[in-house]
Amino acid sequence: MGTNVHDNILGAIGRTPLVRLNRITKDIRATVWAKVETFNPGNSIKDRMALKMVEDAEKKGLLKPGGTVIEGTSGNTGMGLAIAAIVKGYKCIFTTTDKQSKEKVDALRAFGAEVIVCPTDVDPEDPRSYYSVSSRLERETPNSWKANQYDNPSNAQAHYETTGPELWEQTDGKIDHLVVGVGTGGTICGTGKFLKEKKPSMKVWGVDTYGSVFKKYKETGIFDKGQIYPYVTEGIGEDFLPQNVDMSVIDHFEKVTDRDAAMWTREIVRQEGIWVGNSGGSAIAGLLQLKDRFKEGEHVVVIFHDHGTRYLGKMFNPDWMRSMGYVDTDGNTARSLVKNKKVTAVVGVEETESVAQAVLRMRENDFSQIPVLRSGRIVGSLSEAHVYAKMVDDPKIREQPVRAIMQKPFRYVDIETPVKLLAGMITAESPAVLVRDFPADETFILTGYDVLAAL
Repeated sequence: MGTNVHDNILGAIGRTPLVRLNRITKDIRATVWAKVETFNPGNSIKDRMALKMVEDAEKKGLLKPGGTVIEGTSGNTGMGLAIAAIVKGYKCIFTTTDKQSKEKVDALRAFGAEVIVCPTDVDPEDPRSYYSVSSRLERETPNSWKANQYDNPSNAQAHYETTGPELWEQTDGKIDHLVVGVGTGGTICGTGKFLKEKKPSMKVWGVDTYGSVFKKYKETGIFDKGQIYPYVTEGIGEDFLPQNVDMSVIDHFEKVTDRDAAMWTREIVRQEGIWVGNSGGSAIAGLLQLKDRFKEGEHVVVIFHDHGTRYLGKMFNPDWMRSMGYVDTDGNTARSLVKNKKVTAVVGVEETESVAQAVLRMRENDFSQIPVLRSGRIVGSLSEAHVYAKMVDDPKIREQPVRAIMQKPFRYVDIETPVKLLAGMITAESPAVLVRDFPADETFILTGYDVLAAL
């Protein structure tokens, strides 16, 4: 037989192309290359570590014939595991979060996996989280094995053995910088470790998202739950510290906003003709923010993790982009409202405080609604009308903790969101939004009255 012929689809994993970027990086002095991982059978880099985890589990006797593979996944790792499971004869049960694109869930089910969708905005320890549910399923399912991509060393080892050596060979050892979106940490740390062993002067740049704990932990050693809040970007960032994130390998974390990640995801396709997913947009946003760190004559590699087809209902859907405020329109933005002091910095109430205290806080500040906090993290909300209805029904509710009657948290929006788009985001069910100035680390509450005044 000729070259590039395999006994099954697993042989096609890896050896993906390195493609020079030309237009989107025109303002960067260095030469920038993209490692395009969409060429893997499952259209993502996660195929590499999924196969490695399965094969290592088989060698250790953890995964037995006819067994069930269980994992909490944002979608891509699940796809890699599902492909390996089909070839090797295993069943799959995956948990994921409700923020993941519908296309990812549908793709997993197309490969025969059972998929359980769990809420996003809960702590990892919460029994409803996709981490906790997957662990419970492993305990309850006979002959099962949980891959645990976050802490399984086979994840990073797969990239140490394949991705790193491929990049070293493809660049003839001329690579100077590696830019990677960080989620489980396996890609950046496994690849980065190999490349730093080959070239100690290598710089490894991690791209993080606002709402994630990585950057502050790297810089201060403090795990700050106050940094955690809901974010839209898929595939990067975490609200806990996976064991595969080796901070000694990563030189610096660069945070990018949901808005920039979404907009650059679209621009990669439009400017380079490479159809990549949301983490690719994050990586490019981070790369451009870091452009002054790269010198002429240097070679920078950015990892494009997955394919854009998994985001057709999101970044590549104009209606979704408008609904999120991620498009440019004429007129003022939320920033102008903050600048003109027509909104105030967030004043909240802790979920353990009484309903009576919440009412007093709203009255003191002339609020008709207020965010509910858990150790400084916004986890819910309370509106004047909702409290009134509850107290009429049961006057004793005023003595109960706020968490007993709190409503869903207000939605976060980027400070660059056009005012015209904000109007449609404030409804009777959601009477306010939280305007986030990410670089300044400031949050403001914006009500329908503020938007009406601006319009």
